[in-house]
Amino acid sequence: MSAYLHSDLHDTICALATPAGTGAIGVIRVSGNKALEIVNALFKGKDLCKQPSHTVHFGKISDGSRVIDEVLASVFIAPTSYTGDDTVELSCHGSPYIQQQILQLLVQQGCRLAKPGEFTLRAFLNKKLDLSQAEAVADLIASDSAESHKMAMQQMRGGFSEQIKHMREQLVNFASLIELELDFSEEDVEFAKREELIVLVSKIAGVIQNLLQSFNYGNAIKNGIPTVIAGKPNAGKSTLLNALINEERAIVSDIAGTTRDTIEEAFVMDGITFRLIDTAGIRQQAADEIEEIGIERAYEKLQKASIIMYVFDATVTSPEQLNQDISSLKKYQAIVIPVANKADMLANAPAFVETSIAISAKNNTGIDLLRQRLVTAVRKDEIKNDIIITNLRHYEALKHAADALQQVLNGIGAHVSGELLALDIRKALFHLAEITGEVTTDDLLANIFSKFCIGK
Repeated sequence: MSAYLHSDLHDTICALATPAGTGAIGVIRVSGNKALEIVNALFKGKDLCKQPSHTVHFGKISDGSRVIDEVLASVFIAPTSYTGDDTVELSCHGSPYIQQQILQLLVQQGCRLAKPGEFTLRAFLNKKLDLSQAEAVADLIASDSAESHKMAMQQMRGGFSEQIKHMREQLVNFASLIELELDFSEEDVEFAKREELIVLVSKIAGVIQNLLQSFNYGNAIKNGIPTVIAGKPNAGKSTLLNALINEERAIVSDIAGTTRDTIEEAFVMDGITFRLIDTAGIRQQAADEIEEIGIERAYEKLQKASIIMYVFDATVTSPEQLNQDISSLKKYQAIVIPVANKADMLANAPAFVETSIAISAKNNTGIDLLRQRLVTAVRKDEIKNDIIITNLRHYEALKHAADALQQVLNGIGAHVSGELLALDIRKALFHLAEITGEVTTDDLLANIFSKFCIGK
């Protein structure tokens, strides 16, 4: 067993469940077989051991005759608690001193300080959550936009898990029929009709393929859309960054090559987080070694971009030059949005400018239109599935399951034995079970839950 899981899971654990530091309220969570007994020994008020679940009680936490704080004790009786064990949550005043004193008293009474994610680990082990739902808890805590919150909530409430469960049940039924055939191999009987198996496997493979296709969108929403601002020196890239985030974040100068390194900022639009990356102006001859390094980093960021805003000076750029520049960006396989800056300085905008987003970054005109274009660029690739994959571990497991199902179809076409078909179906079942945690290892659990915050 890994070191993370080595401790006795029957210990009663405690931790601060709210952020460390001074605040109005702090919440200390206690969970385990002796949670009620331990807290009750410090709590001056009602006998918590005799109170019904999901009730809140006012009292004092005392160290002998010394009162530490007045608190509210929320009681949750197993198995109807978050962890599945008896749990008490103490709402105290948000003084770090008070919180530390209460935790110290709890440890003296027999608690152990919880490790990161240990409460949710117990919820998983007590079958209150499956593994994908447990991972969604961490995603929900980390969500920083409406879209990432929506996806985490959907997964935590079990929509993805139910879909995986349904697929596994269908495959298990066929796998059992095929394995039954093996018991009657000498009689040459076929309990699992191959035509029906083809239909089922093809249907499940299609569902998995849709889930796999949702990953790029889901992962980008979860982590923010990498959006690179690129262009030649003095095109107005840094001014545009400042305009988009409404802050003087980047240094703006008429001197070409002012931006020597990448500058990254984030802003939220229509529930989507965009990670803006301002880059050094791209040109053939850098003024010095430092600018040359900045240009190299600009190219590195372009390779990782989902959206490229190509900013060009509308007063000096020819249609031929723009087409050439845009064509050179196609190799990065990102959505390219041409942005015609300084368009306000043109008496009559050329046709090629009209096909771009015309702005004046300096005068802050056209910026709202550009923001809306960014949202449209993301929305047009939005997967319409109810379920969207955001977790790389889930993606890899689904990919392995899809490969196994393709082997099943190939095997049916090649008229392989039922034994080999059953083997490939079991592989698909194994990888689907990895997602929900029906198949897991101590190392995997340690890797997942050790990344949670303490107290959750």
